[in-house]
Amino acid sequence: MKVAVVGYPNAGKSTLVNRLAGGREAVTHSEPGVTRDRKEIETEWNGSPITLIDTGGVDMAAEDSLSRAVQQQAREAIADADAILHVVDARAGLGPGDAEVAALLRAAPQPVIVVANKVDDPGDVHLLADLHRLGLGDPMAVSATHGLGTGDLLDRITSLDIEPASDSAAGDLPRIAILGRPNVGKSSLLNALLGSERTIVSDMAGTTRDSIDTRVEIGGREALLVDTAGIRRRSKVAGSVDYYAQLRAERAAERADVAILVCDASEGVTSEDLRIGELAMSSGCATLVALNKWDIVELDLDDARARIESRLRLRPPVITLSALRGRNLQKVLPKALELYDRRGSRVRTSELNRIVEDAVAKVPPPSKRGRRLRLYYAAQVGDAPPRIAIQVNDRQLISRDWSFYLENHLRDALQLDGIPLVIDFVPRTRRPRGQ
Repeated sequence: MKVAVVGYPNAGKSTLVNRLAGGREAVTHSEPGVTRDRKEIETEWNGSPITLIDTGGVDMAAEDSLSRAVQQQAREAIADADAILHVVDARAGLGPGDAEVAALLRAAPQPVIVVANKVDDPGDVHLLADLHRLGLGDPMAVSATHGLGTGDLLDRITSLDIEPASDSAAGDLPRIAILGRPNVGKSSLLNALLGSERTIVSDMAGTTRDSIDTRVEIGGREALLVDTAGIRRRSKVAGSVDYYAQLRAERAAERADVAILVCDASEGVTSEDLRIGELAMSSGCATLVALNKWDIVELDLDDARARIESRLRLRPPVITLSALRGRNLQKVLPKALELYDRRGSRVRTSELNRIVEDAVAKVPPPSKRGRRLRLYYAAQVGDAPPRIAIQVNDRQLISRDWSFYLENHLRDALQLDGIPLVIDFVPRTRRPRGQ
C-alpha cells in the first residue's frame, strides 16, 4: 500500500514519516521547506507492507518556480498513492494554506486521513475540534516528535484494507546511485533516463536534499536508481540542513552496488569530483564516470581519462553525454548494469593462478635485501566486490608499485575496469614436520 503524506510547509510531515518508518530516512530541520522532491520509504506494520511517500510542503499561494515544482511533485505523489495523510500543525491551528490543501484532497478518489500533528500532551486533544472544518472526516491526534498516537495511526492505515500491489523487494534489486558535486546535473540526468520529471531541477545549487529511490527497467531487468544531494566537503555544510542531506548521500553510496559519478564537462574533472570517486571506491561501488554537459564544451577526453585514472585505481569507464540534449543517454544504464554483473562475478581458481603466473613472468617482483617475493597460490575468497587472497613467502617484500602492477594486470585479464578489487597477500604457513 502506498500512502502519500502531504500538507502545508513545516507541519512535521518528514518527522512523521521517520517516526512511522522507525528510522531517519527523510531529512528534517526546523527550517521550513526542507523537503522538495517526493521520497518513498518502505516499512511494515503488523505484517502489512506500507510505502510512505514523503512530499514537500504545499503552499498553493506561492508562485515561484521552485514552489510550483514542489506542488507538482506532491500532486504526482497523490495520484500514485492508495491513501493520503493530510498532516496539519494542530498547535498553529488552521490556516488558509491548510484549507487549500484540503480542497485539493477532497477531489481525490483515495481515502484521506487528517493527522493533527504536534499534539504532545493528552490535554491538547481539544485542538482537534477546529480541524473538522476541513471536510475530510475525523482527525487523528499524534505527536511525531514523541511518538504519541502513531501506533493508532498505523492501525487505521492498515484497516483501510487496500490490496498491496505485488512487487519485488527493493532490497533484491541492483542499486545504482547518481553521485556528484552540487549543480552538475544529477537530477537532470535521472529525469532524462526516466523520461519524466521525477525530481526537481533548478539552476539553484543544492535543490535535491533527500536520496530519491526510483525503480527502472533496463533491458528487461529491474534496478533501483538513487538520486542524491550534491556532495561537498563537510566543513562547507556544517551546521546547515545541507549537512544532513549530504550524510544521506554518503549513506546512499555505501549501500549502492554501482555509482554513476556525474561531472560537469564545462568545468573539467575537478579534485572534488575525484574525492567523490574515492568515496564510491572505498564504499565498494563499481563506478562509471558520466561527463555531463558535453554539448557546451568538449574536453580533451584522453586528458580527462588520464586525470581520473591517476587518482582512481579502479580505472572507471567514462561516458560523455548531455542530459539536456539526450546525447549518449542510452549507453548509461546498460553500462551500469554490466558493471553490476562484473562486480558479482567469480573466476575459477585455475584461471586465476594462470593469470598471476603470467604477471610474475612478465614483470618479476623486485628483490629486497637479496630476497625476492614468491607467490604460491591465489584464490577468490569474496565477490561484490571481488576479493582475492594470494599466499606469499613474506609480506614485507611486497612493494607498492609492484602490487599496483599486479592489480592492473588482473583488471585487464578479468575485465574489472571500474570495479574495486581487493587483494590480500597472506603469509604462507608451514606445517610442522611429522604432520
